[in-house]
Amino acid sequence: MSEDRTNLAELGAELSGKHVTVAGLGVSGMPAAKVLHRLGARVTAVNGGDGEGPRRQAAELEALGITVRLGDDRTLPEGTELVVTTPGFKPTSPLFAAAAEAGVAVWGDVELAWRLRGPGSPPWLAVTGTNGKTTTVRMLACILRAAGLRTAAVGNIGVSLIDVVLGQEPYGDLDVLAVELSSYQLHWAPSLRAHSAAVLNLAPDHLDWHGSMEAYAAAKGRIYEGNQVACVYNADEPAGPDAGAPRTEDLVRAADVVEGARAIGFTLGTPAPSQLGVVEGVLVDRAFVADRREQAQELAEFDDLSPAPDATPAVPPAPHNVANALAAAALARAFGVPAAAVRDGLRAFTPDAHRITRVAEVEGVAYVDDSKATNTHAAAASLAAYPSVVWIAGGLAKGATFGELVAGAAPRLRGVVLLGADRELIREALLRHAPDVPVADVARTDTGAMAEAVRRAASLARPGDTVLLAPACASMDMFVNYNARGDAFADAVGALAAAGPSEQ
Repeated sequence: MSEDRTNLAELGAELSGKHVTVAGLGVSGMPAAKVLHRLGARVTAVNGGDGEGPRRQAAELEALGITVRLGDDRTLPEGTELVVTTPGFKPTSPLFAAAAEAGVAVWGDVELAWRLRGPGSPPWLAVTGTNGKTTTVRMLACILRAAGLRTAAVGNIGVSLIDVVLGQEPYGDLDVLAVELSSYQLHWAPSLRAHSAAVLNLAPDHLDWHGSMEAYAAAKGRIYEGNQVACVYNADEPAGPDAGAPRTEDLVRAADVVEGARAIGFTLGTPAPSQLGVVEGVLVDRAFVADRREQAQELAEFDDLSPAPDATPAVPPAPHNVANALAAAALARAFGVPAAAVRDGLRAFTPDAHRITRVAEVEGVAYVDDSKATNTHAAAASLAAYPSVVWIAGGLAKGATFGELVAGAAPRLRGVVLLGADRELIREALLRHAPDVPVADVARTDTGAMAEAVRRAASLARPGDTVLLAPACASMDMFVNYNARGDAFADAVGALAAAGPSEQ
């Protein structure tokens, strides 16, 4: 199949009558199956689960004439000529092994969306990275809107790119897209060619899916392929500890881009030419100015990156959110957005819940919810934002190790409260790298576990400290998702505040 089909009618002619298997349902699989059916393909959707939710989705597809097979996502349906996969399927899936043996191509949902674009489709400003993707994409969308552009934050943020490129309401008539892409999506999107793209950071994550750090980084690096204007990278990122683990700048150097596309760095320090950075609490641009060797354009001040409005006393923004703002600003500036819109957009931005969110202050102790810190890299960034921390950590480690994280955070730790399935891995790292830090263990896994963790943290904290939920682990051992974990933390803090000093 041709790699350069970008018109809906052309793609329809290519796929009409072909047997296409869609692997997985959900947010990505449902629109993929529907649009392929609309284009005239003979569609079979396969899904490993067969519970109530998949059955409802199957009934919806079957009413359109689409064949659905529940309970078996390992076997390739006979006669399949193309597989379109949702992000959750590992590259080692038996379905893909069977496809490779049969010479059948595999596209991801992002690849399908890219090929569905018609003439005049809005360009993509794309963001990936181990952490900070959603925040950066939402910052970018705010900046673009402040410039008067019609835009939407889409992709891995929870909005199907297939619906967006087809102009489904409310996504018609847009000027530009702010697109979040995961490593899973990029793995299966070889044709993607963004206007400009950023890789925010690289740290070991999802290695059980990709198989190695090198494969994970290579998937992230695909976002730079064919970039037209700017490849935005993290100039502060050191080389990884794993042999062969590249930096984001290395991924830029390896990419095949359009002639004239530029490498644009962002840094929390003073920027060099072709970089955005920080000078005395001011975000500045030395990349998109007339004379980048001699000039710098002020974009915003730290005060424009407001913490939660109830934060008392006011605190400077966390370093990783400054980095996210710089990356968003770089992509917006690459698209021609004026400096004033960067400032106005960042002022308008409100962070999502469970991302370094200040919940309350109780007896002089701040309680902060960063349940979204589901890996060690994110937890390290969160811990670095506070000088004295009682850290609540633990959950599903996903194969992570914690020595480097604990060693870096040790000088900031007032105490640690551990909970969750893999808490012993963190305890071992604490014994090696922070043996004098008090550690409380919460062995229970029922609904009261978080409340006990908060009470134990309160007993370790002193006025001026921050009790920080930054688990460095996934949540599914005890909670439905990180949102539920963060909600449980907020509820427990609320109960602690209501109880009064005598009950704490």
